[in-house]
Amino acid sequence: MRYLHTMVRVKDLDASLHFYTTLFGLKEIRRSENEKGRFTLVFLAAPEDIASGDPSKAPCLELTYNWDTEDYTGGRNFGHLAYEVDNIYDFCKHLQDNGITINRPPREGRMAFVRSPDGISIEILQKGENLPVAEPWASAPNIGSW
Repeated sequence: MRYLHTMVRVKDLDASLHFYTTLFGLKEIRRSENEKGRFTLVFLAAPEDIASGDPSKAPCLELTYNWDTEDYTGGRNFGHLAYEVDNIYDFCKHLQDNGITINRPPREGRMAFVRSPDGISIEILQKGENLPVAEPWASAPNIGSW
């Protein structure tokens, strides 16, 4: 398992980038814009993490800017922790066998979400390429929120 990133939703991308890069000293190492989903992801790394953060995509701070405005209340601006695993199906089965609800199953062999006992959302990502689509995950419904 490897720690990947922490995601924080931001209301004003320019102001947030000014804070995190100009004032705080983090460096932008990649950016992704999703027109269909109407959001921009900006990944930042601390200066001493750039060498590992650029090629391995970790450890980073992910700023998520949703193009449609929203006031984030109740901690909704904090998104999730993200970890990469060798086999997402085996990892989710292990969690499920130990009483953990898989809130967002890895239907496509790539991504799942669970919650910690304190309600913190945790994204689990498949290392490398997606695994082949497989049951019981392919038809598993979402449970609750993540």
